[in-house]
Amino acid sequence: MAQFRAHSVLPGFNLALGFTLLYLSLIVLVPLSALFFKTATLGWGGFIDVLTNDRVLSSLRVTFLASLAAAVINAFFGLIVAWVLVRYSFPGKRIVDALVDLPFALPTAVAGITLATLYAPHGWIGQYFAAQGIKVAYTPLGIVVALTFIGLPFVVRTVQPVLEDVEAGVEEAAASLGAGRWDVFRRVIFPAIYPALLTGFSLAFARAIGEYGSVIFIAGNMPYISEISPLLIVAKLEQYDYAGATAIAVIMLLISFALLLGVNALQWWTSSKGVR
Repeated sequence: MAQFRAHSVLPGFNLALGFTLLYLSLIVLVPLSALFFKTATLGWGGFIDVLTNDRVLSSLRVTFLASLAAAVINAFFGLIVAWVLVRYSFPGKRIVDALVDLPFALPTAVAGITLATLYAPHGWIGQYFAAQGIKVAYTPLGIVVALTFIGLPFVVRTVQPVLEDVEAGVEEAAASLGAGRWDVFRRVIFPAIYPALLTGFSLAFARAIGEYGSVIFIAGNMPYISEISPLLIVAKLEQYDYAGATAIAVIMLLISFALLLGVNALQWWTSSKGVR
């Protein structure tokens, strides 16, 4: 401990650590504890009734499947966008780079109304899908579109700085040894950016699970079809069923935590395997 203190760069480490734990407790632990305590008023039987309710299960299925689909789409296209922004110079590059952050700055309700207008059957984009018999707005597909929109910056901004740190000399050395473009990407570049890509995927997935404002305007909010769990929580709160609302929130929290824990375990395993 004495050696650790001697090399610590933080003055007043004990005070800083105590402040950090207190702050995290007030911001994270206390609200989550209140969530579990309120749910506990239902009793185990009441919690199981909420968990096994058909409408709740349907909303959870729509929420998590749409969030997973959006996160996968963002992981693929976010990598491409980050690659273009890092490796190429073109007119308007700064504008494109700034547009990536637009979902961060745009109010979610505005994003939802805009997407619903664009992808409606008679909208600028939706009319072309409608001509092919594909309905986007007011369907689960519309939910995926909205979640993809709000989740893209998480992947791009996570992968972009890692791509910038990949040395071009390593790629040139691999190419000089006879490796093709695909081999260079698969064996040199991808292992370096994979942890960042997985982190971006996790952030986009976690963000999508709790999204509300941009989804309700394009989802249609039809029970058993396009109703998301956050909307069901709001409906419970409007009915003064606070315990029921927190029960759904606890279910979402536990599922999200389990999935993110699995992703982090996979990231740790691949990193340790790479070190070996």
